[in-house]
Amino acid sequence: MDLELPIEVHGVGKSFRVNDRVVSALENVSLQARTREFVTLIGPSGCGKSTLLNIVCGLMEADEGTILLQGSDDGPRLGRVGYMPQRDLLLPWRKLLDNLILGPEVLRRDLTQARREARELLPLFGLEGFEESYPTTLSGGMRQRAALMRTFLCRQELVLLDEPFGALDALTRRTMRSWLLEVWARFGQTMLFVTHDVDEAIYLADRVYVFSPRPGRVVKELDVGLPRPRREHIVSDPLFAAYREELLQALGI
Repeated sequence: MDLELPIEVHGVGKSFRVNDRVVSALENVSLQARTREFVTLIGPSGCGKSTLLNIVCGLMEADEGTILLQGSDDGPRLGRVGYMPQRDLLLPWRKLLDNLILGPEVLRRDLTQARREARELLPLFGLEGFEESYPTTLSGGMRQRAALMRTFLCRQELVLLDEPFGALDALTRRTMRSWLLEVWARFGQTMLFVTHDVDEAIYLADRVYVFSPRPGRVVKELDVGLPRPRREHIVSDPLFAAYREELLQALGI
């Protein structure tokens, strides 16, 4: 048991039955993240990255292998991990502030305190003045920041983010990933972040895991030695370029 490892994945495999045939999504996947570490997962579409996050957070179970949270596999995982899927999933009939406190509400926490904390954090997430707005009136970037804020407000040690910026335009995406690092530095949670963008994987991470095409297997683990805090100009650093080449080779690009 290692309490310095909020998440450990050992030999996980998962298959699905599709049209009377068995499709293997994950095969013998092992990885881990240390306390306050930012870990990114990258690989081609359909390689099982999202499936792995669903298994880690308890939405589904693996066919084989073990998931340890804080060194233990005892008890259900559901509700013990902060999770933001690819879509923001804001409830259209709830105003922004009511969407933000959904996690604490489901977890049966003090809603008065949750509202107060949410209001205090609105400026950090660029949402001040929009607390009474409905999701349909918000831009794509604002909706993603709201969904991220809702996830962080759950106050879980481990946070899973499944391509949260995938639907955004390139300029907004660059702004959002720099902002995310500032938020992460403040909250200090352990992160597992799925992306298809090689530069994004390097820019955000302390460590990168590369997945093979389906069935997804870890084919490379890369420690990122770039200094923090990071700014966008770091992508022109020779070390960044070397990391990029390593990941592209591992991806077969």
